[in-house]
Amino acid sequence: MGNSKKTGLIHIYCGDGKGKTTTGMGLCARAAGYGLRVLIYQFMKDNSTSERAVLRLSENITIVDGLPQEKFSFQMSPQEKAQRKAYYEEQFRAVTEKARAEAYDVLFLDEAIYTIRAGLLDEALLLAFLREKPERLEVILTGQGPSQELIELADYVSEIRKVKHPFDQGVAARKGIER
Repeated sequence: MGNSKKTGLIHIYCGDGKGKTTTGMGLCARAAGYGLRVLIYQFMKDNSTSERAVLRLSENITIVDGLPQEKFSFQMSPQEKAQRKAYYEEQFRAVTEKARAEAYDVLFLDEAIYTIRAGLLDEALLLAFLREKPERLEVILTGQGPSQELIELADYVSEIRKVKHPFDQGVAARKGIER
């Protein structure tokens, strides 16, 4: 007999290897293919990642745009970091409220964990949301270095470890593969 649990679970895909976002997007595609309603927001990325183009074709997937341009957190001045933190915390509140108000089945917060580590999102906001999220909402989180508290709260934690990557030999990110 299959599991009839209706509660939405929490997924974390973390580590230093390539494939965290790809894994999350694949799960979103699977859920949408089954008829579930999916909401996606990408922290720390502009709106140009290639997978967005195909996922937007699904009527079951909504992607909330972020900033049209983004830079790495280590490239930001203290003033830019403060502005970005305010922006991301407002985006977090808006996206999670949309997921709740519009009864989405799946919420993918891509790079939320990295955004916390970079000091651009208060982890307390995420933890409070996860503890009080709609019961049926499945939540997917990605990024390097989740806290022990996040790991304990999650139902799935998968670490993607880099063994080898072309970037280490000077190969730039390729369209359609890494971006």
